[in-house]
Amino acid sequence: MSYSDLRRGRCSEPGREYLVTAVTRGRRPTFKDWQLARLLITTFRESEVADRADWLAWVVMPDHFHALLRLRQSSLADVMQRVRGVSARRINRQLGRHGPLWQPNYHDHALREDQARRDVAPYIVANPVRAGLVERIGDYPHWDAVWL
Repeated sequence: MSYSDLRRGRCSEPGREYLVTAVTRGRRPTFKDWQLARLLITTFRESEVADRADWLAWVVMPDHFHALLRLRQSSLADVMQRVRGVSARRINRQLGRHGPLWQPNYHDHALREDQARRDVAPYIVANPVRAGLVERIGDYPHWDAVWL
């Protein structure tokens, strides 16, 4: 079964919250570069301003990001396509290269009504600690959460 077969029939709902993960092509550690990580973060912020999604919690790791977002007017596919596409163009321009930045797919999980959103956010932002990049989350520069 192909990736597109898995996506067929899935829908996204405005107002619903999703846990998403996107990984760089070949797990290239693109976001070890502080400036490139900030380009991605700027893209998150712009999607909020454009009324596409509320980025409730996120962390940018060296080769991927995790986020909890609430859809506004757009579909999840649209939000992810725009964030990944815009960030790839900006990062490629910054690096003077062409080609894909992201793996072609991403992981998503729609939160059910009974799932504790405030439990998901600490899990997301604690990724750098679990990965051994820092001892305390406050020491890591590329994360945010509306509850923390």
